[in-house]
Amino acid sequence: MKIGTAGWTLPLQWQASFPATGSHLERYAERFACAEINSSFYKQHRRGTYARWGASVPPHFRFSVKVPRAITHDQSLVATDVLLDVFLDEVTALGDRLGPLLVQLPPSLAFDAAIADEFFGMLRVMYAGSVVCEPRHPSWFSAAAERLLTSHRIARAAADPAPVPTGMRPGGWPCLEYLRLHGSPRMYYSTYSPSVLDRIAATANASVEQWCVLDNTASGAAVGDALALCARLQPRR
Repeated sequence: MKIGTAGWTLPLQWQASFPATGSHLERYAERFACAEINSSFYKQHRRGTYARWGASVPPHFRFSVKVPRAITHDQSLVATDVLLDVFLDEVTALGDRLGPLLVQLPPSLAFDAAIADEFFGMLRVMYAGSVVCEPRHPSWFSAAAERLLTSHRIARAAADPAPVPTGMRPGGWPCLEYLRLHGSPRMYYSTYSPSVLDRIAATANASVEQWCVLDNTASGAAVGDALALCARLQPRR
């Protein structure tokens, strides 16, 4: 299980757990195996920026990258070929440090089989790597949506809090499991209890590619929770 946070900010209360020298990313990558790039959702990054990030981390380290909101929210997955082409040209500068692309959908976007099939089919023509989708409208948790995602080799993220109870379990393509923990009960702020972290650690399965990304970053809780989860899995490595 690759464990990391959304971004690589090192809150003051946790800085002593990381090396004292190097950039924030270099220090972060000494303790964690992955990071989720969320800033790509809001703005473009140059190929050179992605290349620099890729060169700053060890060979085993991987980045997941959030697909721009222009594609998922503004265009609602429709007529996105040019936008996708630009994004993929930029993000592939990470080279072999590139992990899954994250397609996070707005809560208002209901499942439309024709639109989803066209979008993911086009994405698969353009990109062969791992892709995970985090839908937030209840209609995406139907059997039809699961079949469509699986047919395009798209994993469905497990999320907390989840839009529906089944959303707390991964779905879609079974060869990738991607867990996004946003903080509960207060999203982006709440720290997870030891019992919750114990349950997550118990799901570790070496036969499947697994990611666990802590997104409760607003209060600095993500780094502490990620460190605690790593400690629980350390004896298994």
